[in-house]
Amino acid sequence: MFTPSGFKFAGVHCKIKRKRKDLGIIFSEVPCVAAGVFTTNVVKAAPVIYDMEILKKNSNGIRAVVVNSGVANACTGEQGMINARRMAEKTAEELGVPVESVLVSSTGVIGVQLPMDKVENGIEEAVKVLSDDPLPFAEAIMTTDTKVKMHSTRVTIDGKEITVLGIAKGSGMIHPNMATMLSFITTDAKISEEALKKLLKLSVDDSYNMIDVDGDTSTNDMVIVLANGLAGNTTIQPETDGFWKLYEAVHEVNQVLAEKIVEDGEGATKVIEAHVVNAPDMKSARLIARSIVSSNLVKTAVYGEDANWGRIIAAAGYSGAAFDPNKLDLFFESEAGRIKVAENGQGVPFDEEEAKKILSEKKIKIILDMKQGKEAAKAWGCDLTEKYVEINGRYRT
Repeated sequence: MFTPSGFKFAGVHCKIKRKRKDLGIIFSEVPCVAAGVFTTNVVKAAPVIYDMEILKKNSNGIRAVVVNSGVANACTGEQGMINARRMAEKTAEELGVPVESVLVSSTGVIGVQLPMDKVENGIEEAVKVLSDDPLPFAEAIMTTDTKVKMHSTRVTIDGKEITVLGIAKGSGMIHPNMATMLSFITTDAKISEEALKKLLKLSVDDSYNMIDVDGDTSTNDMVIVLANGLAGNTTIQPETDGFWKLYEAVHEVNQVLAEKIVEDGEGATKVIEAHVVNAPDMKSARLIARSIVSSNLVKTAVYGEDANWGRIIAAAGYSGAAFDPNKLDLFFESEAGRIKVAENGQGVPFDEEEAKKILSEKKIKIILDMKQGKEAAKAWGCDLTEKYVEINGRYRT
């Protein structure tokens, strides 16, 4: 795992949760240009509101992010805002940086106040163990996740080697337009604020905003990117060669993390990829792909290895996209093969046993050929199982 120059990480157990690590810090040795994308849910957690305000005022001077897991600090009123600010203040005090240079994030149970004595003790301990190793931080931000989610890559721009590292969490409440999904991207690239904002939005639209686990959009979603410039490249501006090179690196990281979130969906046994091709326009392609992976009926059919193709056509139909349903061809594909199940909007004879064999694999691709244009889009989801109900039926206990 590559780590960008000048970043330190920590993760500790401050006893918000019974056993696992539950508080983490990312720290940059120098101020960062920062950008963020946040939940579209009208009900926003205190840290989301706090960070949105900080980034409006100080997007060129961010030094740290402090994150707790176990308690979401959402639906917590004025005290929740006080606690979010206190997390930033305590972190700033311990690191010796301005309070407005610290971003805050929380994930966990909604409607519970943060145990600030534990949080403040955790911040003190985390600052003492900051290191180049990002793993403890990745462990500290997990909730129902079963695996840590990290990915890194390198790219050369202006003869300088630039590193991009992403760390994410997410397993449930994952739905297009982000969901209980936190992602923190660090890079040592030197880039303008305008370029970083544009780059992040472009990437999020085709990564995190194209995944679904259970159709719920969280109160706490955020993707934060920090760029500290220590790679020493010429400042990257929008639409330049350097911009697109860095975009490809950041997007690789975001795409891999998005797929890891889907693979780790609560109770999931299979990953579903919906690939819509030859669509009349990009908006329609994206709407239909997202609708397919968000359908509980599609999810349960994939779990049951049932080639119930009508559910997919129906999901396309209620996606909000305008199209001719009499031109649709539909295929299932996996490592076990490929099979056509519908042509021109109608079912065709196919071998049910062969279809079941294809659907028995861990990664299932649903290909919808609209034959109405040249645009294409992909979305990712997972199946829906009894285990999902079990996990979420006892989340607070």
